[in-house]
Order: sequence, then structure tokens, then C-alpha cells
Amino acid sequence: MFERILVPTDGSGPANAALEYAGEIAAEEQVTVHVLHVVDPDEEDDADELLAESREWAGGTDATVIDEKRTGEPRKAILEYAANNGIDAIVMGTRGRRGVGRLLLGSVTESVVRDATVPVLVVRGASEVKRRYPFETILVPTDGSVHAEVALERALAIARHDDATVHVLSVVDVTPAAIDDRNDLRLERLENYARDVVDDAIAAAEKSSVDTVSTVQYGSIDKQIRTYADEIDADLIVMGTHGRSGLDRLLLGSATERVLRTAKTPVLTVRASTDDRAAD
Repeated sequence: MFERILVPTDGSGPANAALEYAGEIAAEEQVTVHVLHVVDPDEEDDADELLAESREWAGGTDATVIDEKRTGEPRKAILEYAANNGIDAIVMGTRGRRGVGRLLLGSVTESVVRDATVPVLVVRGASEVKRRYPFETILVPTDGSVHAEVALERALAIARHDDATVHVLSVVDVTPAAIDDRNDLRLERLENYARDVVDDAIAAAEKSSVDTVSTVQYGSIDKQIRTYADEIDADLIVMGTHGRSGLDRLLLGSATERVLRTAKTPVLTVRASTDDRAAD
């Protein structure tokens, strides 16, 4: 699935949860974990001690660990390290409902999720979060955009590797349109589009010989994603992003942020390439 996994760390609980999870994946797949600590040039450098502790968290799973230190702005350093070292996935921890880790969340994680050319796996450090591997049940929310299609392709590849089931979810969000009547013609159009989207996704999955389930839900996008993920006991949520132009229109802005911060399931974000976006 992945060959080189990068875990940026600041020594916080969420970062350690990400390290442990990445270590479990790496040990199962026999791949390498790169642990990166970015040092602020204006702060005291405690990187050596922090990296030693981080090595223990990831190495406790028998994964191969490489630890590195860089000085500079975290976002830039993380992306440059990933590009220069053949990294094919970044794993980052989140603090959850009350905010973000001082290095790994907030603007840094949002910018890494937005700008990374490789998938970013975001996992909360809370005890309620299910961090299981190999994956058995994968959820892909979709709106039919090229970004959602790229996320589906990644999910199908993971499912083939792990022999997992993929659930395709389309959410009819009636709130922005102030639709409160089930007979409203606008709702019918939204429903028809949502069903077409999941049907197209199922057709793509069948070509990949992956077991799939489709559903259309109604309500707030982020709440329905979290609720459905809990209902099916999902091991992973896979979501597409737009990159610099913003987050996927289905999963836009605050909705994606809320999923990342509150989901009880790790979330893998996948960015569409420039060529993919041009074809949309």
C-alpha cells in the first residue's frame, strides 16, 4: 500500500498516537517510518530527546524507523522532506474537539492536507478512536467530482490490498437550500444526482472486483459522515481535496475540518493531481 511513511512529531499525545498507528501499519507491511521533528530556530532545541522518545513509540511495533531533524517553518519542512525522500504517505495526529496540536494541527495540518501531493492520514489521539489495521471496512463520501473519484480510486486500491469492503456515501445536504418539504422539486433533483453519483461509484468498484455498498443519507454532511462511519464500524474514511483552490465542494471547509477533528475513525485525504483537476 505504502512504502515510506512520514510522521511529523512534536512530542504531543496526538503525535504519539499517529506514530504508534504508523508503526503498526509499517510493521504489518514491512515498510519504513520516517519520524520528522521540525525545530523552530527561535526556540530551545530538544529534538534529540523528542526523537528518541518518538523512535520508541514507532519502533515498539517492530517497524523500521528513520528519525530526522529539520530547522524552519513546519509546513514547508514537512512537504520538502516528503518530496525529497520518496515519501508516499504522511500520518499526522490531531487533538480533536478542543483544538489542535501546537505543531501538527490548525493551520499546519490544514496546509499539509491541502498542499501535499501524497495522501495524508489524519488520526485523533482520543481513546475513543478506532485505529485498526489491516482495514476491513472503508468509507468514501462522494459528490461525483474528480476529487471524489480520485479518493475512490485510492480506497479501491487499499480495499484490494486488504480484501476490504468499500462503502460509498452521498449526502443530500438540504440545509443550504432551506429545503424542509420532502415534496420539494429541488430535493428530488438533489436525490437523483446523489443516486447517480453512488451508482457510478459502484460501477467503478465492480470493475475492480471490490465488494461495495452504496447509500444516500440526508442532513449535515459532516454529521452524516461520522454517523454512518460509526454505524458500519469503519476502519478508514477516504476523502478527496482540491488542493490550493480549496476543499472538495461536497466536503468543503468547516465540514472537512470537523470530520478530521471529531471522527472516531482515521481519515485519509487524497489530493487530485493538476491533470485530474484540468479534466474535471
